[in-house]
Amino acid sequence: MRGPRNLEVWKMGVVNYLDALKLQEKLVSDRKICKIPDTLLSLQHPPTYTLGKRRTDHNLLIPVSELKQMGAELHYTQRGGDITFHGPRQAILYPVISLREIGLGARNYVEKLELTMIELASLYGVKACAGQKGETGVWVGDRKIGAIGVRISYGVTSHGLAFNIDPDLKYFKHIVPCGIGDKEVTSLRRETGAVLPAEEVIHEQLISCFARLFGYSSITWKESPLILPDNEEIE
Repeated sequence: MRGPRNLEVWKMGVVNYLDALKLQEKLVSDRKICKIPDTLLSLQHPPTYTLGKRRTDHNLLIPVSELKQMGAELHYTQRGGDITFHGPRQAILYPVISLREIGLGARNYVEKLELTMIELASLYGVKACAGQKGETGVWVGDRKIGAIGVRISYGVTSHGLAFNIDPDLKYFKHIVPCGIGDKEVTSLRRETGAVLPAEEVIHEQLISCFARLFGYSSITWKESPLILPDNEEIE
């Protein structure tokens, strides 16, 4: 029987995508050698489009030069999944956890990420569900409210999930979200039609859903650790 497990959560605010990527790489290396505990990064990105390892550039519907004019960035990653958008008022969780210690396989891990977002939506009376076969992420009817793209290296995870609180949905019109055509993207604000609590409250609710579903007995909070060029951290 496994003993109590603690999750270390870094609340980071708005972080440039490449900085977050470099930090994840450092944390994954540290987690593999048990230098750090299971860690969860909670953050947002400036307007950023990312492509997964399948490199489905055809799902970007405008020239890269136009993205730059919009103030958005484009990055290629080694995660699974297709093209997606990250931006303000979107809650992002990047878990760096050992699946071997939890005893989870890749499929069950993704299902729990889906449930994390489904449970958050249910707190606001929104009925969300996992996608049909070939449809990744979390949906409200035919409208996508949450995306998932993960990487697993020797049992340690990186990348993760993005849940739409109230992002500017026009950014999604420039892509085929997650490679699935003829589908809309939605948000918690759009589905509820109500005034939502502060974003920080919703981020913490999402973290709580994650911690409970993954069986953590306690959470240690870290406020905005400073990221240095050499990827070391200052308390």
